Amino acid sequence: MKIAVTYDNETIFQHFGKTQFMKLYDIEDGTVKSSAVYETAGASHEQLADWLKEQGAEAVICGGIGQGAIDALAQAGIKAIPGASGSCDDAVKAYLAGDLTEGDANCAGEEASDEGDEGCEEECGHNCAGCHHHHEVIYPGKNAGKVVSVHYRGTFNDGSEFDSSYSRNEPLEFICGTGMMIPGFDKAVLEMNVGDEVKIHLDPADAYGEYDPSAVIHEKIANLPGSEDLTVGERIGLVDQMGRRFPVTVTQKDDETITLDANHEMAGKELNFEIKLLSVTEQG
Repeated sequence: MKIAVTYDNETIFQHFGKTQFMKLYDIEDGTVKSSAVYETAGASHEQLADWLKEQGAEAVICGGIGQGAIDALAQAGIKAIPGASGSCDDAVKAYLAGDLTEGDANCAGEEASDEGDEGCEEECGHNCAGCHHHHEVIYPGKNAGKVVSVHYRGTFNDGSEFDSSYSRNEPLEFICGTGMMIPGFDKAVLEMNVGDEVKIHLDPADAYGEYDPSAVIHEKIANLPGSEDLTVGERIGLVDQMGRRFPVTVTQKDDETITLDANHEMAGKELNFEIKLLSVTEQG
C-alpha cells in the first residue's frame, strides 16, 4: 500500500489544501520500502484526491484539513489522518504502529495557494480558503480579523473564467484583512456588508505580482540529474540555498538545456472578480 503525507522540508505541512508537495511512501509488510516527493501545487480537493487515488494511496497524514477535503478523499476511498505534526517519516511510523488514526475535519475551511504563516494562509485565484489559526490584521477595515464567507467568480480580461466557487458549489471562507488572499481580493471584502455584490478589476500588483524575468532558470540538463526525463509543461519542486522548496514549471527543453519558470502561473495577469459576501462572523 501507499501512504501520503503533506510535505515541507521533511516535516508535515500544516494545511492539506495548500500543500505544494506530497511525500508518498511505499509500504510492504508494515515497513517503508521507498518514498518519493511529488509537486502538487494548485490542485483542488478533488484533483488531489483523484491524483492520490491514481498513485494508490490508502491514507493521507496531514495537519489541518477541512470537511470538503475529507469528503473528496472519502469519495476516492482514502482515509484522512489529520492533526499530525513534526517529521513526515516519524508520522508514517506512528501510523503503521497504530498510534495515528482516522479523524474528523479540524479546519473550518481550507483549499489551496502560496506561502504563509504555518501554511494556513491562502490566496484567491485557484481554490482558496483558510484554516482559522491566529492571523495578524494587515489591512484595516470593518471586516478585518473576522471570518467571512463569499461566493466569487474570477475571469481574465477576455471573459474566460479561471476559477469559481459557484462551480464547486462551495463558498470561500477566510479571515479578512490578514493577507490570506491576494491583496486586491482581500481589500475588496473589507468594507462589504452581508448581501453586497461587487465587481473588481485587479492589476498584477494587486493580484499575483508582475512577471519576473529573473525567476526564469536556464540550466544545462547535465547539471540537473533527472531533468532529462522532464517534459514541457511539467511542474516540479526545486530546493534553494536555504533548503526551502519552491515549484517551477518546465517551459522549454532541448537536447542540452532546460528552462524552468518559478513565476506563479498567474503572475503578470490582470484579473477580474465578482464577489458576493454571504456572512461575517467573529473568530471563535
